[in-house]
Amino acid sequence: MSPGCDGCDRSRAKLPDPASATGRIAIRIESPAGRIVLAAVFTAVCALILVFADFAAAHNVTREDAARISGQGGTQFLLYVYLGAKHMITGYDHLLFLVGVVFYLRTLKTITIFVSLFALGHSLTLLLGVLGDIHASPYLVDAVIGLSVAYKGFDNIGGFTAFLGGRPNEKAAVFGFGLFHGLGLGTKLQMLNLSRDGLITNMIAFNIGVEIGQLAALVVIVLLLRQARIVRDNALLGMSVNVALVLAGIALATYQFGLYVHGP
Repeated sequence: MSPGCDGCDRSRAKLPDPASATGRIAIRIESPAGRIVLAAVFTAVCALILVFADFAAAHNVTREDAARISGQGGTQFLLYVYLGAKHMITGYDHLLFLVGVVFYLRTLKTITIFVSLFALGHSLTLLLGVLGDIHASPYLVDAVIGLSVAYKGFDNIGGFTAFLGGRPNEKAAVFGFGLFHGLGLGTKLQMLNLSRDGLITNMIAFNIGVEIGQLAALVVIVLLLRQARIVRDNALLGMSVNVALVLAGIALATYQFGLYVHGP
């Protein structure tokens, strides 16, 4: 267990400390304002899941994009860069995880370290999965990705400190979940009829596109969080956002596991 992380500033948001984590969580949730806000967050997340259930298939490749690359041989560098960037920017499960990762990070150095670990993880499994023809159930992988979102939200509200007396190593967790996020990207590509001709170059291009898309999304996320300091620095609002991440992650994981058990 790791007592904290470099570059995280949870003191301003007055998140639970190890000595009184359980009490503070209970006070926040049991206060009238806390119950109202958390109930509103829960209702909003449930409504979104119900309305956009079909959208919860997460980062599937669109039919149009699949038609453009399926069975096409040869190097198509720019096309795969574009597809990789598009895949990341529209992959809301990846984006939710990134929000959780950087939510309480304050310095550019710390953000760079954590995002680099995430990028290293998903780059490894994306390339090894496709090039090494390593197969896994896309539904189970996406279920784990959903759990990664829930994990980060739970970590941010001090859940592990409250119930376990300490926090898992954050860097190891981000890298580990990055492996699953990359495997999720790879399983989507494996479902297509990709030609082996030029595959290595195309996969490198796709991964470059993923990193470009991640960087663009990260810039927007960090700028929005810096503008919305009141959310991060207010204990109740900060907890509400991260509880929403927990609920969304559990909903995504449940949806994907249901697809694995019962079929699409």
